[in-house]
Amino acid sequence: MNAATRFDAGDFATPANILTLSRILLAPPLFALILMADDTRGASWAAFAIGLFVAISDNLDGKLARRQGTTRSGAFLDPLADKIVVLGVMVCLVRVDRYWWVPVALIAARELAVSVWRTYWARRGVSIPARRSAKYKTLVQGVALLLAVMPPLEDADALHAVMLWIAVGFTLFTGAQYALDGQKAMSRTGEIA
Repeated sequence: MNAATRFDAGDFATPANILTLSRILLAPPLFALILMADDTRGASWAAFAIGLFVAISDNLDGKLARRQGTTRSGAFLDPLADKIVVLGVMVCLVRVDRYWWVPVALIAARELAVSVWRTYWARRGVSIPARRSAKYKTLVQGVALLLAVMPPLEDADALHAVMLWIAVGFTLFTGAQYALDGQKAMSRTGEIA
């Protein structure tokens, strides 16, 4: 495939989508590695390596999609892959006693609320696109998760707690932005006064 290859919105088998699907397929082995490293509360070089690949591929699939053409399937699969990986890893880290369940529950609630909100508007033909801050949110979450599974930082509980709460802050802030964007969409469609 040459650099000039362009894909239409309806295409599915694109390089960007293949990378996104690889993230989804790598999620279960990543979860298993964290859960099997119970004695180190999830820290292992294998989990770190898979997590790093997942993070890099998330960045790369976005660049490929922008260069070769975004697709409807990619617009659905990319945030789905992010949610599967991030929430799945966080739940595993709660299970191995690395994370406290409250911040993880806050992140999960925001992710669910935003997904429902965006779906509500999509069914009405109104797109609420992701903001750049949502990418920063995913980056902060990813850094927090990578640090949590990095073996040299196995006993850095304060660092992990701080990074997780920073991720919660970014997550809730971007959730509020989506709520405001939805309010603007309601005003444009005349659903509120």
